[in-house]
Amino acid sequence: MNKILLSLLLLIIIIVAVIYGPKAVRLYNLANLYDEDSIASNFINIDKIFTVSEPIPAAERPYMFNKKAYELPETYFFEGEEKNLQEALDHFKTDGLIVLHNGNMLYENYWNGNSVSSKHIAFSVSKSFLSALIGIAVGDGLIDSIEDPVTKYIPDFNGTGYEGVRIKDILQMSSGVKFNEDYADPKSDINIFGRAVARGSSFRDFSKTLEREKTPGTYHHYVSIDTQVLGFLLAEVTGVSVQDYLYEKIWNKIGMEQGAYYITDNLGVEMALGGLNATLRDYAKFGQLYLNDGNWMGEQVVPVEWVRASYNTDSPHLKPGEHDMSSSPWGYGLQWWVPGFPDTDYTAAGVYNQYIYIDPLTNVVIAKTSSNHRYTAEKEYSKAANVAMFRAIAKSIHQQ
Repeated sequence: MNKILLSLLLLIIIIVAVIYGPKAVRLYNLANLYDEDSIASNFINIDKIFTVSEPIPAAERPYMFNKKAYELPETYFFEGEEKNLQEALDHFKTDGLIVLHNGNMLYENYWNGNSVSSKHIAFSVSKSFLSALIGIAVGDGLIDSIEDPVTKYIPDFNGTGYEGVRIKDILQMSSGVKFNEDYADPKSDINIFGRAVARGSSFRDFSKTLEREKTPGTYHHYVSIDTQVLGFLLAEVTGVSVQDYLYEKIWNKIGMEQGAYYITDNLGVEMALGGLNATLRDYAKFGQLYLNDGNWMGEQVVPVEWVRASYNTDSPHLKPGEHDMSSSPWGYGLQWWVPGFPDTDYTAAGVYNQYIYIDPLTNVVIAKTSSNHRYTAEKEYSKAANVAMFRAIAKSIHQQ
C-alpha cells in the first residue's frame, strides 16, 4: 500500500511539475530579468527565458552598409555642462551603438557580451515597427481610415476600454484607457501584464480587462497595451500574423541581414508592444528606411505621408514639454517620440534605453541597445542624456 501511495504521490508531483513548472520558471526569470549581473545576458537570450515565435528569416538579399571612418566626439553638452561621452555610454550600460550618415555606417561597436549577431530585445522600439505595418495596411486599403473606431475591425473589444476609440488615438497613445506603466512599481499594470506573460496568459484576454479613464484624443498617456490592440487589428485586417506581415512588407524588402523573433503568448500571438528581438544592424536599417521617408532603393515600402505623420505632433496634447495634457515631457506622433526643443528629430524608444534615433536635418541615424539596470531610478534623466548624446554625435558629423 505504501508503494502505491508513493507512486501516486510521485505521479502527482510529475503532473504538477509539467503543468506549472514552466510557468514557475518564467516567473522566476521575469523577477530576475533586470538584475545587474545578468541583465545584459538576459536581453540577448530572451528565447531562453520566454515563449517566442518561430524565427523571422533573414532577407533573401541582405543589404550591407558601406563603411566610412569616423570617431565619436569626446564630449556632449547636458545639464549645462560638458560631459564625457564614453563615460556616459558606460554609465547607461550601452550594449551596442551604430551611427549612420547618408546611408553609410560611420561607427559600430558592442559591449557587455553583445556582438554583431546578437538578437537584442527592442522593448518599445517594437511599437515603431508595428506603426509602420499599420501605415502599410492603410496604404494597401486594408484599413479604411485611422479615423475609424478600432472596434469596427475587432468587434470583440466592444464593452472594453477600447470601445469606439479611434485608431488614430490609439496610435498616438491617447486612447483614454487607464494604465500604470511604472516599471518600478510591482503593482503597476505593466508589471501585472509582465507576470501574465510569464504565466503564458492570453494577451488578448488581458487587453480586454482595461477600462476607460479619460476622453479619447484629449490626453497623452503612454499605454503599452494600446500597441498590442493595434497588433490585434493588424492581424485581423491582413489575415496573417504580425511577424509574417513584417517579413513580407519590410524585413525582406529592405534586406535585413539576420533573422529575428517575437515574444509570444501561449497562443502564439506576438507581443507587438515590445517583444521584437533583432540585431542592431537591422534596427539601424529600419531607422534608415524612415530617414528615407519610407523609400528603399526606389521602392516606397512605407507610405511617405505615414512616415511624416509619425513624428508630427498634430494636437496640443501631443506637443513636447511639461503641460497638463500629457504625462510625458516628450512629444508623440504615431508610435514615435519627439523629444523636442527643437522638434526636428525623433526617436523610437524602449525601456532600459533602447533607441532608433533619426535626425532628418543632418541625415543621421543612430541605433542603440542597452541594459541599463538603473533605468527605473533615472528614467527621464537617462532619456534626456541619451538624446543629448545623439544630438552631439549628429552635430559633430554635420560639422565635418
